[in-house]
Amino acid sequence: MTTPLFQPLDNYDWPRIARELDVQGWALLPGLIAPGDARRWAHDTIGDAPPSPARTGHGDRYALPQPLPEPLPPLCADLYRRLLPVARAWAAALGEDASYPDDLATYTQQNIQAGQRRALSCIQRLRADDYQPLLMHADGVRVFPLRLIALLSEPGQDYTGGEIVMTEQRPRMQSRPMVLPLGLGDAAVIATSHRPVRGAQGIYRVTDRQAVSRVRSGERVELALMLHQAP
Repeated sequence: MTTPLFQPLDNYDWPRIARELDVQGWALLPGLIAPGDARRWAHDTIGDAPPSPARTGHGDRYALPQPLPEPLPPLCADLYRRLLPVARAWAAALGEDASYPDDLATYTQQNIQAGQRRALSCIQRLRADDYQPLLMHADGVRVFPLRLIALLSEPGQDYTGGEIVMTEQRPRMQSRPMVLPLGLGDAAVIATSHRPVRGAQGIYRVTDRQAVSRVRSGERVELALMLHQAP
């Protein structure tokens, strides 16, 4: 299987990313994967692996093999380390356990000890008329509050429709929709389920969910990397 070449995470402005995550629950990582690598990896992965049943019933979900193929393990480990300050700050603000370990390997062992052994990272393929309903990934007692998605096909060329949509539900308010402007090879860090927001009355919990609108034509492929596992 061909694996993608990722831009070094040092190339990104992590203070900016942390601020955007606090404010809106998502932040872009433009050009994380070179376009040619993104296309090749999507093709090779879908060609080599049978789809597992999609939890949503829409599209095909291709579970990534465990352990993850190179160079995903160092990418995930580095991503965890860089997002750790945000994860700890969010947990503390929400009155939750903020004692995330310093490295991903230890956190993965904690997942296993808690009965969370099912890997969630995958590649998802949506074809014409497929869509992904609003989801959040909060199964288990150990849930990392952030995850990464990357687009492996090009909007307007490989497919039409298929916009990434996030909704933010604040207490006693209507949900706020947001469209994430990803292109081929772009990635975004997004909230997994809940995050704190400061309002006039102090800190309150918002619920973030993510969906993909109906694909009108073509084929849309996305990489989803989760830093926790499910029961």
